[in-house]
Amino acid sequence: MPTGARKTWAQQLQQNHSVTIAMSCAIVGLSRCAYYYQAKLQDDSVIVSVLNAITDRHLRWGFPKCFNRIRKLGYQWNHKRVYRVYCELKLNLRVKRKKRIPPRCPERLLVPNKQGECWSMDFMSDSSRNQRRFRTFNVIDDFNREALGIDIAVSLPAGRVTRYLDKLAEYHGYPLKIRVDNGPEFTGKTFINWAKSHDITIDYI
Repeated sequence: MPTGARKTWAQQLQQNHSVTIAMSCAIVGLSRCAYYYQAKLQDDSVIVSVLNAITDRHLRWGFPKCFNRIRKLGYQWNHKRVYRVYCELKLNLRVKRKKRIPPRCPERLLVPNKQGECWSMDFMSDSSRNQRRFRTFNVIDDFNREALGIDIAVSLPAGRVTRYLDKLAEYHGYPLKIRVDNGPEFTGKTFINWAKSHDITIDYI
């Protein structure tokens, strides 16, 4: 039972039954030291101002980085006290959980019977001589392993992927099926809606 509740019961016994403090404490099982104890409220205004200044400048910092910066500034507050104020200010960030991929039944990789029936596509990444990263979007025909096209850019979101596939379809026509992995560009609504609009089946491997 919490100490505060025992103290309240002891005070009620004194008022309703005119018993002494010692007797009321003995009845509720509370020491007289705990009965007379008065909590000393700490002034956390300085901690609040320091935390607000740090989080206003670094929006994505969590508690460990904020606490390390506080120590570098010369403050020696206990980490539990700082974390209590940190939570009271509701500065703790929500943890983004990884999106679960729905279970799928993989199919055997069969060779198509004709050209243009099934395309496979995936991404590759590399860096240039000046260490600048870039990605390539590669599309091949599964019937004869012909490379239909390669799109190169620093960023290849789903919108650019679908536009490039439309460009390839102007020359080769749209395939009946597309074979891709579970990358975010292929599992998003943009790519799925594009495939539905052209009656294309998506085969996730």
